[in-house]
Amino acid sequence: MAETLVQPDKLSDSQSEYMKLIAEIMEIRKRGEKPLAYIRTYGCQQNVADSEKIKGMLSDSGFDFADSPDNADFILFNTCAVREHAEDRVFGNVGALKNLKRKHPQILIALCGCMMEQEHVANRIYKSFPFVGLVFGTHSLHHFPELMYNSLVNGKRVFERGNDDNKIYEGIPVRRDGTFKGWLPIMYGCNNFCTYCIVPYVRGRERSREKDIIISEASQMIKSGYKDITLLGQNVNSYGKTLENKVSFAQLLKSIDSIDGDYWLRFMTSHPKDCSKELIDAIADGTHISRHLHLPFQSGSDRILKAMNRHYDRKKYLETINYAKEKIDGLSLTSDIIVGFPGETYEDFKQTLSLIKEVEFTSLFTFIFSPRKGTPAEKKDDPIPYEEKSKWFRELLDVQEEIAAKRCSSMVGKTEKVLIEKETGKNNELEARTSGNIIVELEAPKELIGTFQNVKITKARNWILKGELV
Repeated sequence: MAETLVQPDKLSDSQSEYMKLIAEIMEIRKRGEKPLAYIRTYGCQQNVADSEKIKGMLSDSGFDFADSPDNADFILFNTCAVREHAEDRVFGNVGALKNLKRKHPQILIALCGCMMEQEHVANRIYKSFPFVGLVFGTHSLHHFPELMYNSLVNGKRVFERGNDDNKIYEGIPVRRDGTFKGWLPIMYGCNNFCTYCIVPYVRGRERSREKDIIISEASQMIKSGYKDITLLGQNVNSYGKTLENKVSFAQLLKSIDSIDGDYWLRFMTSHPKDCSKELIDAIADGTHISRHLHLPFQSGSDRILKAMNRHYDRKKYLETINYAKEKIDGLSLTSDIIVGFPGETYEDFKQTLSLIKEVEFTSLFTFIFSPRKGTPAEKKDDPIPYEEKSKWFRELLDVQEEIAAKRCSSMVGKTEKVLIEKETGKNNELEARTSGNIIVELEAPKELIGTFQNVKITKARNWILKGELV
């Protein structure tokens, strides 16, 4: 069964009743000994956290979970709208379910998530994929059982999107994917409206969870044995601004850090305009807080940053980074970059390269600009051909590979505390991760997965370290 988050009374009692009714219906409709659900999640960690709540509600509705859609009674894709490639994959994979639905008409196929909050996507699903029986957006998660029940009972297609009431619903059961690494959402939505980003349109405006609820949930996770907890928000640095009793993200972080236990505390994603000295000091003084700061700068050109509506400039970003480097021992820095934003010139791009060289990031998440329907950037003139942007992109990767190789080489001979996460698929080799979010491969018994160990770094590659148990 799924664990239940704090304050269960805030979730409508009727949803629990719908879960019971779904369990009764699925006893009749199931194809095997027990009804099975298959959930596939695209996109960011927030989507993963949403899927864990959906799995929690399904678990309380009598479902077990399948590893493939072939033998499932309920199939759901939780979708992402941030990149065009992710959307194309969803449409292709949904289309592949047509024959399965024809063979087993009682299967219910559903789509949810960010893509479904876009009207043009919902219309395409309605017209082109008639075998999809349930579609709902990010704002309807709290009454998913009711929507599923209506679809099962009425036999009609159920579509619901765009009903953002600016509330947060607690008490939703959650079935976490991992046993020692977990996600903990602290807020939802975004108020920044970067010109390239669809998130504020599909996830709504900022709203923060109450501090005491978050701390209670974090305590539950730590007591349950979670070793690596990541606090989630579209912009965690602006946490608390919508609460009646104002509290900063740094204050929340320090409160969680004070909980006894052996664990690491991470967070993402941070916006540079709200990354305060108070937050950096909290990381520096923390007992459990990871020495890793993911701070997306997107472009090194002030002209492009202004066109992106980022509300900081190169100087402000570098001041923040330099303060963090000064205060936090062993700091690992990562970032996001968009190459080829509309109107960007090669001179603008060279400013991005120079910033990368100056900061020397551990790693980067890099993307060639992908226009999102409904965003201001979609309408901007974009004269640079994709082939030229691809050359810039390759140049950026070459620069970063050189920096990463240098940084990794500097760690050889040092001893690092790591969390061992999984097998690599090679003989007796496991994959671990440092506090700074750097991967280390080592030979060790698989019984050590989910534990902290000390590892001596013996070899470095561009992105990955090799080590041995101390």
